Amino acid sequence: MNTFGTIFRVSIFGESHGEEIGVVIDGVEPGIELSEKDFIPDIDRRRSGARGTTPRMESDEPHILSGVFEGHTTGAPLTLVFRNGNTRSADYARLRDVPRPGHADFTANVKYGGFQDPRGGGHFSGRLTLPVVAAGVVAKKVLAETVAEETHGHVRFKAEARLVEIGGVCDPTQWEALLAEAQAEGDSLGGVVECVVDGLPAGLGEPFWDSVESCLSHALFAIPGVRGVEFGDGFAAARMKGSEHNDCFTADGIEGHEGLVTPVTNHAGGVNGGITNGNPLVMRVAFKPTSSIRKPQRTWDFSAGEMTELSVGGRHDVCFALRTPVIVEAMAAIVLADLIDRG
Repeated sequence: MNTFGTIFRVSIFGESHGEEIGVVIDGVEPGIELSEKDFIPDIDRRRSGARGTTPRMESDEPHILSGVFEGHTTGAPLTLVFRNGNTRSADYARLRDVPRPGHADFTANVKYGGFQDPRGGGHFSGRLTLPVVAAGVVAKKVLAETVAEETHGHVRFKAEARLVEIGGVCDPTQWEALLAEAQAEGDSLGGVVECVVDGLPAGLGEPFWDSVESCLSHALFAIPGVRGVEFGDGFAAARMKGSEHNDCFTADGIEGHEGLVTPVTNHAGGVNGGITNGNPLVMRVAFKPTSSIRKPQRTWDFSAGEMTELSVGGRHDVCFALRTPVIVEAMAAIVLADLIDRG
């Protein structure tokens, strides 16, 4: 479905080439300062235009329809919309019958019996991450205010994500050449984003079904193109000994919270038993290469009933992972805002 959360609930709507896309956020407390300009910094971080990203440029201007009055949230559902203007739907006409390898064209057709909107990927498009980013802005405000209130201003909430790998290469000085080479070949590249969330109280989450990792993984895998999520040492933990991976505890003495016990190291990524332990929450998200590529591929033509060669036209990212750090932050904040509201 299109809704996530128990108390802080986020619903997204729209299609890539429809008139508008948007988000409805329920469970936002009244009195939080909020205006349309608050969304711009994170929206700009997601924007295309840099090398390796799609040349499709949209204004991405947010419009608040409900839930804000005189610069503060009202407690009613908060609704934002974004107009779609720079669309070229003709680029997608053939894809009704010839599905792109790696994309949702085929599965969407099966799921919705051919009634889905195929233009620009429709509701499956990465364009729908824009309202997710908007919801993340609100979630970050909720978290910042809650953490400040609970710690009397001694602890500050902060979520920060960054791209740490492109095409298997971790050295940023080599990325531009990699992107140029893939673009020239009509191909694409994947990447890895690391996100660190600081300032979280210990005690968030539940064992088993609603563990912090379970809830975060659920949301993070909803981002189009995600192929893996790991926390702390992640898969590397399987190659370590218990004496190497275990995080020992100490009284760290945070101002105003003297005697607070926290782990010395952070191999677990800030979570034990599905519950935050007071350390920074550390996760890494793996993104696949962009499915839509100019390089010819073989696929099935449903109208002709035979195999055919497909070279995908249109405007697509060489490496859409370049635009995802702010999306990962947003998804993490949405989950954590819901968990912190649950107590």
